[in-house]
Amino acid sequence: MELGNYSVGLDIGTTKIVAIIGRENEYGKIEVLGIGKSKSLGVHRGVVNNITQTIQSIQQAVEGAEASSGLKIGSVVVGIAGQHIRSLHHSDYITRPDSEEVINEEDLDKLCNQVYKLVMLPGEEIIHVLPQEYKVDGQAEIKEPIGMYGGRLEANFHVVVGQVSSIKNVGRCIKSAGLDLGNITLEPLASSDAVLSKEEKEAGVALIDIGGGTTDLAIFKDGIIRHTAVIPFGGGVITEDIKEGCSIIEKQAELLKIKFGSAWPGENKDNEIVSIPGLRGREPKEITLKNLSKIIHARVVEIIEQVYTEIKNYGHDEQKKKLIAGIVLTGGGSQLKHLKQLVEYITGMDTRIGYPNEHLAGDSDEEIASPLYATAVGLLMNAVNNENKNRKKSAPKTETIEDEGELVMAGHEEEPIQAPQQAKVKKERKSVFDVWSEKLKDFLDNAE
Repeated sequence: MELGNYSVGLDIGTTKIVAIIGRENEYGKIEVLGIGKSKSLGVHRGVVNNITQTIQSIQQAVEGAEASSGLKIGSVVVGIAGQHIRSLHHSDYITRPDSEEVINEEDLDKLCNQVYKLVMLPGEEIIHVLPQEYKVDGQAEIKEPIGMYGGRLEANFHVVVGQVSSIKNVGRCIKSAGLDLGNITLEPLASSDAVLSKEEKEAGVALIDIGGGTTDLAIFKDGIIRHTAVIPFGGGVITEDIKEGCSIIEKQAELLKIKFGSAWPGENKDNEIVSIPGLRGREPKEITLKNLSKIIHARVVEIIEQVYTEIKNYGHDEQKKKLIAGIVLTGGGSQLKHLKQLVEYITGMDTRIGYPNEHLAGDSDEEIASPLYATAVGLLMNAVNNENKNRKKSAPKTETIEDEGELVMAGHEEEPIQAPQQAKVKKERKSVFDVWSEKLKDFLDNAE
């Protein structure tokens, strides 16, 4: 396979920026060709607050990825997070002019586009419109209405909304760093692509991605995304607390947290002490590990309780909405010692740490399979999927329809005539979001 077909994911985090280059190998797994990371300086709690510094950090990460892979980066898929993200549920319907014709992808597009026209609060914009289930003429719980007869088509949507200015700022940084914006994806969705299995999404699972500035939550049930939230606390506030509580500088606080930190205070004995060198000839400071873990514990409990409130808001207590697969923790913050036990203790739900190795090729660097890179790997997967879609679109028309027609016929027992039409569906339905990306790109071009 020639190196022409490679894609790039760019994770703009609060503590680090990661650029990751990869492609799909012949087994459908993601092969990572290069990775670059830099310290993130212009981002606070998931939102860009210093354009110049962010551009420099992005360029540094991109140069690192280009150097390690020997490839040039053009277009990137970027994640968006931050406390301005909220999600809501919305139901909408269309009345079809001719109920004698079967429902096709244009009807679904029309329905989705209608949701994009929803009036939001001033300064807000819809990022994703994710259909959950459909109803045709009152018949509920239809996952795929294409090919059915019906006059009234309705659907429940999970709508993700973000602040226009924050989204534009991210776009501005990408453009100024000399890159093209391929797509924008909600970070919890990207992380969930990288670390969750199909079975978990089916059974019901909550993904908690603990980053530096934010903690992202995505809840799946029956294979469909049900709830997303971004909580404006992450590993950074824990470091901040250690810094304040022990009167030490941030660098030392971060090291303490990583090397000796634990979320469970009962683990440390009273006589375990760490000595920290004083500044410029001052006396060294002695900190007991018990105190350290008490500080960490207090803050972690606060973060987990906020996330658990969101899980309960979704309706986890109801039998039908129960999350059987429990919780998956990922992100840099998930590497804190004894965090898994604490989460299980607070929520009473099964918990595991999520590593993004589910979709990576077998010979990938071990470092990349760390929870730290969950979002970056998810964004890369998104970029690879977009690349594949575009390639299929530009391939000769007859072939794609025949190939995909067979696939569809294998999955749906319908008349063969319907198949080519369904083949186009899969590609078309994403187009609503592509249209939004195009609009954003045009806006950025005109802004100059």
